Amino acid sequence: MSAPVPKKSLGQHFLRQRSVVDKIVDAFGPEPGETVVEIGAGEGALTLVLAPRVAALHVIEIDERLVAQLLQQSEKFPNLVVHHADALRFDYCDVCPAGTRIRVIGNLPYNISTPLLFRLLTHAQCIDELWLMLQKEVAERVRAAPGNKDYGRLSVMVQQQCVVEPVLSVSPGAFFPRPQVESSVILLRPHRPTPYPISHVDRFNDIVRRAFSQRRKTLKNALRGAIDAAQIRAAGIDPNLRPEQVSVADYARLSRISP
Repeated sequence: MSAPVPKKSLGQHFLRQRSVVDKIVDAFGPEPGETVVEIGAGEGALTLVLAPRVAALHVIEIDERLVAQLLQQSEKFPNLVVHHADALRFDYCDVCPAGTRIRVIGNLPYNISTPLLFRLLTHAQCIDELWLMLQKEVAERVRAAPGNKDYGRLSVMVQQQCVVEPVLSVSPGAFFPRPQVESSVILLRPHRPTPYPISHVDRFNDIVRRAFSQRRKTLKNALRGAIDAAQIRAAGIDPNLRPEQVSVADYARLSRISP
């Protein structure tokens, strides 16, 4: 069977450089007894290296052409389960064995990486680690600290739930077709428990969204209608700060103020 032509509509860039695959898998360190979920298995570059080394490998692939190829591989690896599914709709906790947590790895399509990150965070209770290849620009936004130009809503939302660590950089030449941007692999470890507790997820999401939708304004102006300046000051936060100057801990504190 000939290799399928990558679909631009699905953001497909297949990882083909074996040295990069080996670096990623070596850093990931698969263990014999664990359950791993791979997002966007594609041509199976990571799949074929991971499958012999874990107890169960669930791969998610939306492209039916690639699913057919992956199903052929599942004949060699009885522990390989192929899901023809949309990673944005997949229930990650559904494949998690009772009393354990899964590890997730994947080369996320650039065109859905941010919504997919948010989707994965809603399943953090059953995920031990997330090893994700992202567009370098997105990875930098995820990791950014307050005061950094890349610090924003994505930074706060991810860091409230996870520790973020860089793993390695990947050049465009590792993929086919060659993307126009650099990529980065990052590791997300969900906090247990979070050092930034919140009372209501929706309230936290709303506060962070409001702040960064008007990031050039002061915090008191960006949050007008949700929290007033006196409440911000009472929480120990300067209401004249810009949203990108406010820490994750302070956003969590703001979200605990009653509307």
